[in-house]
Amino acid sequence: MVTSFVILILGFAALVWSADRFVYGAAALAKNFGVPTLIVGLTVVAMGSSAPEMMVSASAALAGKTDTAVGNAVGSNITNILLVLGITALLRPLSVSSMTLKREMPLVLLVSIAAWYVFSDNYFSFTEGVALIIGFVVFIAGLVIISIRAKNQADDPFVSEACEDVPDNVPTKSALFWLIIGMILLPISSHFLVGSAVDIAKFFGLSDLVIGLTIIAIGTSLPELAACIAGVLKKEDDLALGNIVGSNIFNILAVLPLAGIINPSIIDPSAANRDALIMIGATIALIAMSLSFRGTRRINRVEGGLLLVAFLVYQGYIFNQVA
Repeated sequence: MVTSFVILILGFAALVWSADRFVYGAAALAKNFGVPTLIVGLTVVAMGSSAPEMMVSASAALAGKTDTAVGNAVGSNITNILLVLGITALLRPLSVSSMTLKREMPLVLLVSIAAWYVFSDNYFSFTEGVALIIGFVVFIAGLVIISIRAKNQADDPFVSEACEDVPDNVPTKSALFWLIIGMILLPISSHFLVGSAVDIAKFFGLSDLVIGLTIIAIGTSLPELAACIAGVLKKEDDLALGNIVGSNIFNILAVLPLAGIINPSIIDPSAANRDALIMIGATIALIAMSLSFRGTRRINRVEGGLLLVAFLVYQGYIFNQVA
């Protein structure tokens, strides 16, 4: 069991590092081939924090662990809002001024409800997976088109900060090198991570869904936590919140469908009856705390504390049911 925990920790570290290198190489290469900075920032860079979830879900589905893949996507969304946003707001209240974020937040709720609908019959089909992927393509295309057409896109902090994260003046050979390194290490690290997580789950008597909702979801949300803390320390509040909003949309439309496409199967009823509803509730709380159509809205420390307490209660509830 000690070996499994060591492999799990090393797997998380390698996964996060290789995802960062993959995104760095892909973004730099796209920029060198003439792809506009705005498009690179809103696609490749914005998807970067969800790369670990994508690889873990794909590996879990390939191993026949569809519940783990589902738990990873749903659990990551819950963790992003309740844990990551909660800790971030406790460090420093977050101001929300980006129109892009205000436009995307209702979409987070919409895709969360769509996920619940997919789970409601306790079966995740290939068709449902493809439908979610199509939704992801439409979302990305719409986001890019709206951002290009917006006259004041340079004044939108979320858009401008996303573009600033695109690496510049990176030699093509160097970009290609890091892209290949990331492509090699991502599947390897995710394979060992999922394998060790399954061993730990069996040892403690945890279900595939629970291991995805807890250990794996928290681990794959570490990039979002690091990005949010870095964002608030640099006083880039919209970028910090944007990481959570964007990641949650990607998790439902790009990460979750991998489970249905790779391994369509029956899923744990708790995904619909408990976890999807918690995800929807957390999303509603995020919207209520963030949106103010009169100007800037702040997510304060009290609200951050409430989110963090809700996360601890949820985790305790899950483990209590298992026990």
